[in-house]
Amino acid sequence: MQAVYFEDLGTMEYQAAWDYQERLLQENLAVKTRQRVENGVDGQLVLEETRHSLLFVQHPPVYTLGKSGNIAHVLIDENTRAEKGIAFFHTNRGGDITYHGPGQLVGYPVLDLEKFGTDIGKYLRNLEEVIILTLADYGLKGQRSAGETGVWLDPQIPGRARKICAMGVRCSRWITMHGFALNVNNDLSAFNYIVPCGIENKQVTSLEKELGHPLSFSEVQDKVKTHFEEVFQVELVS
Repeated sequence: MQAVYFEDLGTMEYQAAWDYQERLLQENLAVKTRQRVENGVDGQLVLEETRHSLLFVQHPPVYTLGKSGNIAHVLIDENTRAEKGIAFFHTNRGGDITYHGPGQLVGYPVLDLEKFGTDIGKYLRNLEEVIILTLADYGLKGQRSAGETGVWLDPQIPGRARKICAMGVRCSRWITMHGFALNVNNDLSAFNYIVPCGIENKQVTSLEKELGHPLSFSEVQDKVKTHFEEVFQVELVS
């Protein structure tokens, strides 16, 4: 069973969290480089291993646009964003535009997929499964929507489909970064100023909106951690 080092970063600016993920990724890439070079030179088995991490964080209000996203899906200009106190970043993850803010649980797994299976599609389905199982704990039926990464409620019902968890990842030499954003108690009004994930005519929702009351954020975190261990067959350690 693989060990995954868990850190709750609390509330952190988007750039700082991105920089931290990048540092963890680069440290793992350096390990892989040393393994390849040293094994190639003398045939000795290098005992140094890559290290898995799972980071939880809440961000101050920010829009993030994926590397292939469409800037036209941001419906307000820079001045209006500044007035509303919403930052903006063009990131190197997959996916389109999304919003992060207080009360939303953002998870950033930094995993070496060579130890889990080198299949990005499977990795994304596993992340979705973690959220689907978490929603089931609250009596909600999370589902996948064909061709649309993330977790939805009623995705097949026109006019009722609503997204509760967005996902977008980057993978470099099978090391992952970025991840998922589960709407828990966050203000959803900021989604009105973008085309969330580039998908038109579909709603965004949260656990609070669906259940009619705020949830214990720490309880949701614990449930996600439990199901992450279950789905990925890992042990989270501090």
